[in-house]
Amino acid sequence: MSHNTTVSFTAMKDGTQDEYMLLHELEKPFLALTADRVLDELRRQGDASLEGYKITRLDHGLQSATRAHRDGADIDWIVGALLHDIGDGLAPQNHDKMSAEVIRPFVREEVSWVVEHHGIFQMLYYGHHYGWDRNARDRFKDHPCFEVCSDFCERWDQSSFDPDYASEDLEFFEPLLREVFARKAHDPAVLMPGEVKGLPPLG
Repeated sequence: MSHNTTVSFTAMKDGTQDEYMLLHELEKPFLALTADRVLDELRRQGDASLEGYKITRLDHGLQSATRAHRDGADIDWIVGALLHDIGDGLAPQNHDKMSAEVIRPFVREEVSWVVEHHGIFQMLYYGHHYGWDRNARDRFKDHPCFEVCSDFCERWDQSSFDPDYASEDLEFFEPLLREVFARKAHDPAVLMPGEVKGLPPLG
């Protein structure tokens, strides 16, 4: 492998195997800091209120994750609940899909599916006020994760705008978030494609 710290090519098609192996090695420290960048974004959400709501975006994520934790949810669900709106800052019109892409390589497939689709499922609660189809989520009625997503929205998302709810703080969830993002990306043993565990039962 070349000992240069930069590649010689200016067009990707001209790169050599040695150069791409160099890039692969140089990228590892950046990948290792993914959790730090996610935490930084969450902290920024603490300074960005949900306009018109009583709480910040960070408060909403913390409250959702706290509800998941207190319901006995596993680490994938807790981190999914914490980060389900992480895409709001850069993709407010498509935040659910962007949020899902942040966690997709590191959590069970059912969790990333629920995060990806929670936006349309949430319309049940408010869509009719705008003249939209509040039941638009019914297009997914036959999907194995339909009920799971419905439960996620009912139990942990739509109910988490309460300024008087005693949520855990970000430091409480940081070890869980770091554990998830330290996983090998796209590991089938983690993703468990096609398997639906669902949310923990109430009570």
